[in-house]
Amino acid sequence: MSTPVDPASWGEADRRLRQAVVIWLVALATYFLAVFHRSSLAVAGLMATERFDINASQLATFAVLQLLVYAAMQIPVGLLVDRFGPRSVLLTGAAVLTLAQVGFALAESYPVALLARFFVGLGDAMTFICVLRLVNSWFAPRRIPLITQLTGVIGQGGAIVAAVPMTWALGRLGWTGAYLLAASVGVFVTLGLLLVVHDQPGERSRRGEAMSVRAIRASLGASWEHPGTRLGFWMHFSTQFSATTLGLLWGYPFLVRGEGLSEATAGVLLTIMVVAVISAGPVLGWRITVQPWQRSTLVLGIVAAIVAVWTVVLVWPGDAPLPLLVLLVVVTGVGGPASMIGFDLGRTSNPSERLASATGIINQGGFYASLVLVAAIGLILDWRTPGDSTAYTPEAFRWAMSFQYLLWGLGLLQIWRYRHKARARYLDDDPELWGELRRRATRPSRRTGQAGTR
Repeated sequence: MSTPVDPASWGEADRRLRQAVVIWLVALATYFLAVFHRSSLAVAGLMATERFDINASQLATFAVLQLLVYAAMQIPVGLLVDRFGPRSVLLTGAAVLTLAQVGFALAESYPVALLARFFVGLGDAMTFICVLRLVNSWFAPRRIPLITQLTGVIGQGGAIVAAVPMTWALGRLGWTGAYLLAASVGVFVTLGLLLVVHDQPGERSRRGEAMSVRAIRASLGASWEHPGTRLGFWMHFSTQFSATTLGLLWGYPFLVRGEGLSEATAGVLLTIMVVAVISAGPVLGWRITVQPWQRSTLVLGIVAAIVAVWTVVLVWPGDAPLPLLVLLVVVTGVGGPASMIGFDLGRTSNPSERLASATGIINQGGFYASLVLVAAIGLILDWRTPGDSTAYTPEAFRWAMSFQYLLWGLGLLQIWRYRHKARARYLDDDPELWGELRRRATRPSRRTGQAGTR
């Protein structure tokens, strides 16, 4: 006879799940707001040049500094979460973001505004890793993959709110009013974190053991030494920078001044790009689960598609037609979730005790590429339109956007190089697993009957 299940246990399980969902939603709201603050300058670039009387390269410095701080803080934030728990770090991040946006709203000089964006990047860096840690602490293992995907998808909605609604707010409320309104939301999010979030069941604030400097160096060195980690780094590097640069700063000026679109249409196109990011994520996740051996091949194909569409837009005589620009933002947007494939390489190339350090290393790739591109575009625009920061021409934007080919070339070369090194490492470390992966890659599909390819 089967053992009867105590109805009280059902009630406890339901209560625990409800609590987990509420905690996740509050933490997710913090990540959503961080993405919004990160992207809020994308539609305010032209207004910023007038408010602070700056040129293109100075405008680019906002995003460069923000990206640099975000990328540089990935590994330190992971260590802080291990030491002080996700709740404390997330609260700190939310407070920093709120104060930084207040400072940006009130800033009337370029140095003060630059300092504010520094702290926006700092607060932004403290959110995503914390939310993922809470997901892993509160949800059953079978639910974690779905909740993780939903976290990324819903969080990117912050970029949508930073496009069309922020354009409206800037037009109606002006610079100070729009950014103060955005900052005020952070007060409610911080209050929610204080009242609701616990680090794990039965423990409001968790504290871990401090790692020695020697242990940290050993973990980072071992992670970087594995060619699979480096392959993941270059995947992240090659796929993300184009979409990040458009969404963070230069997409709006490029579409308005470079392609002759109205401000409203440019905002809609940036929103479409975010929708492409959200839609492509689950599809790519399913694909790499079915064919893990083809992860680098999939990334190579996506980067090739992005390069092809950008090439058509840049060589098009005059303004590119609207359907082509829609295709551009959609294909470029797919590069965002494609960068997540790099984390899967880190997961399968490192033991669990090194996974955090490997993830931190890989997560820097796309952001370093993005900050280089953001800065380069600003410098090239100043070179091609000297003396007038409001007179960017379509020709100047073609020169500036063509800098992407240098980054694509470097990234594709490194992906090709390290995919062979990673496969050779798999063969040395585990010949049986290597052989099984090869057999799975070339075995006919049960659904299509087609053989897989590398």
